Amino acid sequence: MSIDEARLQEAWADPKVANIVYHDWEASTYDEKWSISYDERCISYARDRYVHIAGDAGWPVPRMLEIGAGTGFFTLNLMQAGLADSAVVTDISQGMVDVAVRNGRALALAVEGQVADAEALPFGDGDFDLVIGHAVLHHIPDLDLAFREILRVLRPGGRFVFCGEPTAKGDVIARRLSTWTWRAAGRAARLPGLRERFARTPEELAQSSEEAHLEAVVDLHTFDPDALARLAIRAGAVDVAIVTEELTASWFGWPVRTLEAAVRPGSLGWGWAMFAYRTWMALDALDRRALARVVPDEFFYNVSVTGVRP
Repeated sequence: MSIDEARLQEAWADPKVANIVYHDWEASTYDEKWSISYDERCISYARDRYVHIAGDAGWPVPRMLEIGAGTGFFTLNLMQAGLADSAVVTDISQGMVDVAVRNGRALALAVEGQVADAEALPFGDGDFDLVIGHAVLHHIPDLDLAFREILRVLRPGGRFVFCGEPTAKGDVIARRLSTWTWRAAGRAARLPGLRERFARTPEELAQSSEEAHLEAVVDLHTFDPDALARLAIRAGAVDVAIVTEELTASWFGWPVRTLEAAVRPGSLGWGWAMFAYRTWMALDALDRRALARVVPDEFFYNVSVTGVRP
């Protein structure tokens, strides 16, 4: 699907419009693009990310809100893990909200959906016991305002948990690895004997290029972990904590994702998918159990933050 040229020009000038355009465009294929599922593989991933920063005490919470929920990956898998009885999923993109609600209904979960801007949440003070997000803060223009809104809609004593945000140093490494992988995979896929199985069509490559350019507009921030903690404290949060994850796992994971995007969908097969998943899991364990003790946290790719409304 291509984007209307006038709407695309508007997106270049306004990051909020860019987020709407980009995520509406991606909604129908987002789960496939990022290998999102709602089975034990992604339930375990989501649960582990949450528990690493916030623990598993007090489950289930009665009412949870997700900011920038996309197709529902974080909320729906955490609900299946037992985190919340009910949830509201929000996104600035109507397309993403529609898919998230549809996914929730297919799983028979108590999920509502609403289009919402994180800087002006359409909910009352203290409406939620928990506010979560995954890979969303880096899309929000005014993070000070967004954190004040997050704390406002939490009940006193309620917690927020945001996972999967890119660190400044980790993002530089990931983008360079992705660029090198894209170039190498594109050349290899055009070689005789590989072209018929792996090469994408010129139309597919053109669309991927357009997606990449627009994605650069919607990715507004990378984070120093300590600065992210200070941002939450400045908004009024207490008991603020951060953790970082994925060092070697990101060095492997980003080239894998890029390779999968560079070749014809499905051409790598199930064996490749299991190899990629198991290797990533092994490297993630190495990062957590060993390298996190000796490598400065700002070099890890992902940072998570949690805090409490006083």
